[in-house]
Amino acid sequence: MSIRELAPAETHLAYPAIAELRPHIATEAEFVRRVNEVQRAAGYRLVASFDDADDVAAGVAGFRFGDMLAWGHYLYVDDLVTREAARRAGHATRLLDWLGVEAERNGCDSLQLDSGVHRHDAHRLYLSWGYAITGHHFGRVLRELGGS
Repeated sequence: MSIRELAPAETHLAYPAIAELRPHIATEAEFVRRVNEVQRAAGYRLVASFDDADDVAAGVAGFRFGDMLAWGHYLYVDDLVTREAARRAGHATRLLDWLGVEAERNGCDSLQLDSGVHRHDAHRLYLSWGYAITGHHFGRVLRELGGS
């Protein structure tokens, strides 16, 4: 297993994993365009975990840095997923470890993430890593996510 940050030319390697977490992103081309043209410009970065025998990412974390009165300087994990076929092999654990080191390296006061209420396996992992459930996240859909 290896972990590395993905350059813009490698964004497509993350799509099979991200597609399992974000199925509304219908194509690899749409994912690459959105990440490289929109999200990277806002500071979004991708790190991926690879099985030694596979060129496509087994696990992916999309993250960014920010500053808030509530959290101080933080690393926020937007996306964290392991492909179904690669689960329980330690990819998420290794990605969380990498993210923790990156947060420390960048002087962060905290590492933050949200998780869907139905993702019980992920919640067990986060709690075992010392993450705490610190609040409820509320959102209001203004338009459905889709093709563009």
